[in-house]
Amino acid sequence: MKFSCFLLIAALGIGCSTDKEQDLTITLQDAIEGKQIERDNVIACAASNKNDDLVSVFFYPRDRASNIQYFETQDSTVDKNDFDSYFPVVASEIDVFNGYLKKFEVSVTDEKWVIVSFEEDGKTHLSNPIRLKQNTKPTEYLPQNVSVDTANTTMPIFSWQDGNYADTKIYFQVVSDDRNDLISGTYTFERQFQFYNTENVVLNITKSTPSALKTDTRYGFTLLAVSEDNWVNLFSEIDFQLN
Repeated sequence: MKFSCFLLIAALGIGCSTDKEQDLTITLQDAIEGKQIERDNVIACAASNKNDDLVSVFFYPRDRASNIQYFETQDSTVDKNDFDSYFPVVASEIDVFNGYLKKFEVSVTDEKWVIVSFEEDGKTHLSNPIRLKQNTKPTEYLPQNVSVDTANTTMPIFSWQDGNYADTKIYFQVVSDDRNDLISGTYTFERQFQFYNTENVVLNITKSTPSALKTDTRYGFTLLAVSEDNWVNLFSEIDFQLN
């Protein structure tokens, strides 16, 4: 039930992008020329991997999304809003939570700005620029920073603390089942979420109201603490069970 992002490349032999695969003959501006654009309309963020030197660029592929593409700049010194500075990179899509989310795993040396795009309903949708910080602010993996209160049997309360980085702006939390299927996916500004109480939820990618959790059943809870420039500061996973 883990947010299993990090060992798939080794286990499945999936290729990742490299700096050499960046196509410098076309830019993001070229790719969107003449198209109807929706900016900041793809949910995406990035984290440095725990067990290798790759970076995972996560995104939420809405049901009608097609032609999903990944673009990156050559370094982080460029204007993040200049689409002529972004170049396409070929990278395989990897399922996360059995495809509810997806990610690109990329090999990058320099820190960069990246954007994920896809087509939907006749428009090209772009993510906010994502600042890769794998060198200066590698993602922290701290499961001990998350606690779960199961006193209310079917509505556990999850709470957490930040790690060493103080610039987190929003928190993404996933409750998953023992098959690693996403049950709920929510965002809060607060360092707390109660399943399934959406009172403090500011963004919700749960497609329908989930069923109540069952006692004596194992579940997973995954937390991503995300900065304003969409870098994951903290990544925590725990298993829990309702008694």
